[in-house]
Amino acid sequence: MARKLRPGLRGAIWAVAALTTVALAVSFMRDWRTPERPEPGPLPAGLPARIELAAGDGHRGVRDGARGDARFDDPFGIVVAPDGTALIADGGASNRIRRVWPDGRVDTLAGSLEGFADGRGADARLHTPSGLALDASGTLYVADTGNHAIRRIAPDGTVTTLAGTGEAGFVDGPVAQARFHAPTGVAVDATGRVFVADGFNDRIRVIEAGTVRTLAGDGRPGLADGTGAQARFDTPSGLALADDGALWIADTGNHAIRRIAPDGATTTLALHGDAPDAAPVSPVSIALDAQQRLYVGELAQGRVLQIEPDGRARVLTGRDMAQRLARPAGLAFDRFERLWVADAAAYRVHRIAQVRRAGAKQNLDNAAVGPAPDAPLPDTRGRWPLAPQDGWHEVVGTLGEVRGNFRGESRSHLHAGFDVRGDVGSPVLAIADAKVASPDAASGFGDQAERLAIDDLTYIHMRVGRTPRGAALDPRFQLIAGDDGTPMRVRIPRGTHIRAGETIGTINAQAHVHLVVGPSGYQRNAVALGFRNFVDTIAPRIDDLALLDALDAPVTSREDGRVRVPRDGGGLQIVVEAWDQVDGNLPRRRLGLHTLGWQLLAADGTPMPGFEAPRYTIDFDRMPPHRDAVRVAYSADSGITVHGAARTRFRYAVNNVVRDGRLEPVLWDPADLAVGDYLLRATVRDASGNAATRDLPIRLY
Repeated sequence: MARKLRPGLRGAIWAVAALTTVALAVSFMRDWRTPERPEPGPLPAGLPARIELAAGDGHRGVRDGARGDARFDDPFGIVVAPDGTALIADGGASNRIRRVWPDGRVDTLAGSLEGFADGRGADARLHTPSGLALDASGTLYVADTGNHAIRRIAPDGTVTTLAGTGEAGFVDGPVAQARFHAPTGVAVDATGRVFVADGFNDRIRVIEAGTVRTLAGDGRPGLADGTGAQARFDTPSGLALADDGALWIADTGNHAIRRIAPDGATTTLALHGDAPDAAPVSPVSIALDAQQRLYVGELAQGRVLQIEPDGRARVLTGRDMAQRLARPAGLAFDRFERLWVADAAAYRVHRIAQVRRAGAKQNLDNAAVGPAPDAPLPDTRGRWPLAPQDGWHEVVGTLGEVRGNFRGESRSHLHAGFDVRGDVGSPVLAIADAKVASPDAASGFGDQAERLAIDDLTYIHMRVGRTPRGAALDPRFQLIAGDDGTPMRVRIPRGTHIRAGETIGTINAQAHVHLVVGPSGYQRNAVALGFRNFVDTIAPRIDDLALLDALDAPVTSREDGRVRVPRDGGGLQIVVEAWDQVDGNLPRRRLGLHTLGWQLLAADGTPMPGFEAPRYTIDFDRMPPHRDAVRVAYSADSGITVHGAARTRFRYAVNNVVRDGRLEPVLWDPADLAVGDYLLRATVRDASGNAATRDLPIRLY
């Protein structure tokens, strides 16, 4: 019996003829009619995938130019023209429609400053453009999210408004009077009908014959199948039209893939198969290939899923967090069945290729993914997320600390953020000027981990947009009532501006703000933001340095005060129990370390060859992009008091490598050393550079 899943294109760019100045001046439509040299074959199922860079250097910005030099600010929607030119809706501070030409060159088709104005090229104004669609005549349709409108762009770059007044709301009828609320996705069929994923209206709308009407949804978030207003959606984002006329929807808030049949009936796709982790989590983008297989990009986990027409699903990229994208907000196929990805939170555009047949010897090296490692951090100017923003606050958690779960597992995951203690009900303050980038930025309503994502920063453990009594802070935060009339959601639209110092919520019962820097899988250590008056002059403390065998049993035999270690006894774990404090914290407060390593010395303290300096094997400058990192960085008896351990214990397995995106379990094998006495030295450092060492005398026999 098929079981339901739990909710939880090496296409090289073929050379094109060099474009002359005259060719660049011809119409966009004529360029789109120029064919590329084709590549064979659609994407086969079940074979390895490889990610290729199409454009973007991983730094945010607005810069036209060559593939590796170009910069995007929020590349969200994507569509590919018949000649292979990709068009990108670049939101954020860009508010432009960008082009990636077949030779990798990037330029701008339309838009410049944020606003709402028709016009040609740079004279037009857009506000956080999102989804894109292209019709047979070369007209481009844009879900202009921040303007609550649907725009269209002619091949020559002339922008006009198809529907919407620029004001948020819900009104069907003539296009000039119709209203949308944060529309995110758009699609167009062969007859010219334009379909709209009207995100905060929780409806699917249709524009045809100068009129806007509702195809499905009753305006309240929920998950219900049925025809027309019987159906319910929750923040629908991505749209894709199938060959049979059905419309597929990435229903973000429901973690579901929905289908509206030509007769108007909405159903939910029942996934099945042998990959229980392939159920979509916050799907945001969707595309179909020539075989009518679905491809789904996730908002939260950075994966791309491949779903067969019968519902069998698998993870195409991002399984086990390897080669995961940051936010694959846009997916599109070109005419040669190459899958293009607009990775919004990485500021890159990619293509996904696959091996053409099983067992083939091919180069599977992947392109760099995610934001560039040296991309600038948000400009917070040292502000804290609590008042006073320039004062001292107690730090109660750092990136990389071991965390358990409420099922008793002591090494469930790594702590991904920076915790600042605060009183329950205290206002949470934005620490940087930013724009909301996610179409589903507020999540976990009423949960202890309720959060708000504002561009590169995520604030967790608060009542998002609400006072301690539950009232909305200001009109930007939309409280949604359930069928019983009580609040069930809070929303803030993609494109909303937040200024540093503004209140964005109030601390919930967790009594601290958990601050995350960067998208999931690419979190940076927030201590690097340089919080004002944060002082750490206290050296870390090492409580223990021990050897364990491969089965976690301690090596305890001693002789003359030295641990006796057999040279032929197999690999060993080097475990350091250490913790840190910072100035002003409570004495009982234990924090994790930033960098750890080890060194092998002769008995007289002289470094052995290859150990002239410590081998720093664990570094939490950024979050390790691996689910298993917690079990590699920490030994089995680690734990933290809030998850049931008797006391906080950070026991690091420094024989393993967890740094710079690498995850390498490596036992120390002393078989090549001579019999005799040695010193094992552990070195640990905090983020401020304070260090501590501890030696363990050993005797090899």
